[in-house]
Amino acid sequence: MEQTLSGREASGAVSDLGWRFLLGTVRTSVPVGSLAQGVEMATSVVGVCGDFADQHLRVDLRPGRVVLTLQSLDRAAVTTRDVDLARRISGVVREAGLRTEPEISVEAPRSVQLLEIAIDALDIAAIRPFWKAVLGYADEAGADAPEDPLVDLVGQGPAIWFQQMDRVRTERNRIHFDVCVPHDEAPRRVEAALAAGGRLVSAMRAPAFWVLADIEGNEACVTTWQGRDGESTL
Repeated sequence: MEQTLSGREASGAVSDLGWRFLLGTVRTSVPVGSLAQGVEMATSVVGVCGDFADQHLRVDLRPGRVVLTLQSLDRAAVTTRDVDLARRISGVVREAGLRTEPEISVEAPRSVQLLEIAIDALDIAAIRPFWKAVLGYADEAGADAPEDPLVDLVGQGPAIWFQQMDRVRTERNRIHFDVCVPHDEAPRRVEAALAAGGRLVSAMRAPAFWVLADIEGNEACVTTWQGRDGESTL
């Protein structure tokens, strides 16, 4: 029987395997030397997942890496099944002489991550159908509230979520990016953004999120799973 895991449980179960918990998924990257090697690796990964591949595994194949994402799609969450698949996948990757890794290092182009777009709204229920239609998006599995995210079922575009406003705010943009990174990557990413000319707007909710802005006031948040819904940061 599959059990849905909290962020703390999912993160603790897969971190030593080279995976990271991000927005209801676990994700890793497998560096490869060529697209052909990546295809071979992806084929082996799908094979080891067997009948569970279609409902749990997503593969993004590039010449230099294979990015792997696990989630129980019917729940839009990480379950014990996903953790088991992560172990199987890491094993078959090791057997091929490669490694699963979150690409957290100064030399890495970037870590594994997920992008969301947040839209401020006075009446979420009124604007949500427009964004669903214009993007060709769908409700996330289990969604039952107007503020629930919209997702790209093909997995190519970022999730869209809606932030409730209590008044019109003309002093800030109404749309901003949320960049979800591994919890152990976040401090470095914030420091890099500040060194690149950004400013820290707020760290009151860190490590759940840091609010940053460029020199013209356009905002972006660096987010992690930690500090959300009562989750311990330990």
